[in-house]
Amino acid sequence: MDRHLLTFVTVSKEKNFTRAAEELHLSQSAVSREIETLEIEYGAKLFDRTNKYVRLTKAGEILYHHAENILIQQDRAKRLIYDLTHVASGGLSIGSGYTFGEYILPWIISDFRHTYPLVTPKITIMNSKRISTQVHCRALDLGIVEGDLKPEDLVIKPFAQDEMMVIVPSTHRLSNQSEVDFASLESETWILRETGSGTREVTERVFSKVGFCPLSIMEFGSSQIIKESVEAGLGISLISKWVIRKEIDYGLLHALRIKEHPIVRNFSYVIHASQFRTKAMELFLDFLDHFPY
Repeated sequence: MDRHLLTFVTVSKEKNFTRAAEELHLSQSAVSREIETLEIEYGAKLFDRTNKYVRLTKAGEILYHHAENILIQQDRAKRLIYDLTHVASGGLSIGSGYTFGEYILPWIISDFRHTYPLVTPKITIMNSKRISTQVHCRALDLGIVEGDLKPEDLVIKPFAQDEMMVIVPSTHRLSNQSEVDFASLESETWILRETGSGTREVTERVFSKVGFCPLSIMEFGSSQIIKESVEAGLGISLISKWVIRKEIDYGLLHALRIKEHPIVRNFSYVIHASQFRTKAMELFLDFLDHFPY
């Protein structure tokens, strides 16, 4: 890995030479020399420094924009070469949508680690659009998205299915029914995930398909707060059956299927179109394909 670039990125993030030196286990003078070497190489000043602050110059901002990706690619190349002669090991960066990442992925990771203990997954939870962006720029090894996202220049493969269900409080007027039609839900306040999430994309597609337009919508950024809000009587929602298993078992929420409109979506993994994949990544993708959902 390029030592000078690593030092530059660390100083940029810390905005302080002393803290950067501590993180890198170097002396402050050594960090200063690394930055000076880069400034000579690029023929430009990279930081404005005073006793009060350390800031990137315009040249520094340009270098920082590219430096992180360069370091990621160097690390990836090192892992690929290592994989040629060694067992699967090292890091595996996974981005996942909220539903899969919070309610299913931990169980998969647990089983995977029992089989491949030298692989160290790093999981980041974010919405589907951000996952595609991060995979595209190789900040993530792979992503797991919800719905029918069609990212450009990426490979996407469905590997499991999920059923979406309407949830209401256990005291709701419909809590004694197992199915419902949209006409019965016109007067309800709908609590939905934020735009950009896989769950929201599926919800809007279903509404459009049946010509349903909620009169009142609230938008929240996580499945957990949506569940709590429905339980508190703020409204109803459309959510994955995986998310509500405990609440249904404890009688806190009631789940309804939509009559004649079963709502099923795919869980898919997203990877870069590049032919080069680490051994850990190949093994994990195979694990996803064969996990008993």
